[in-house]
Amino acid sequence: MINFNYRPESYFNGTGPNTLICKLSYPESQWGEEISIYANILDGEYYFEAVDFYGNEINLNPEKCNQPLTLQELIFMIETMDVDPKSAQGNIELTLSGIPTAESMLYNHLEAYFAEKRKTFGMI
Repeated sequence: MINFNYRPESYFNGTGPNTLICKLSYPESQWGEEISIYANILDGEYYFEAVDFYGNEINLNPEKCNQPLTLQELIFMIETMDVDPKSAQGNIELTLSGIPTAESMLYNHLEAYFAEKRKTFGMI
C-alpha cells in the first residue's frame, strides 16, 4: 500500500547544498528523455529545480516550500510540470505528456506509483 502522506524528515544528509529528489525516465520518447528534480535550500526554504538534457526551463508547482514535500505533493509536482512552448527545446512538451518511470532514494513508493499508473495505461 502506498503511503501518500509520507514526508522525508529532510532532503539533506550534510553532504552539500542540493540533493536529487527523483529521476524520471520517459521510455516511450524517441530519445529516452530523462528529467531530474533537485531540492536546494536557501534561508530555510526548499527550492525545486527540474533539469533535462536540453536545459529547458521546466515549471514546477510548487516552486518552493518550507518543509519536504509529501509523496502526494511530489506526484502532483511531477504530473503538472510544464514548459513555455515558445522556449521549449527538443520534444519536451510531448515528453511531459507521457507517464515516466521514477527512481528516488527519498520516496520509496514513487517508483511503485508510476509503475502501477503505466500498467493501468498498458505501458508495461
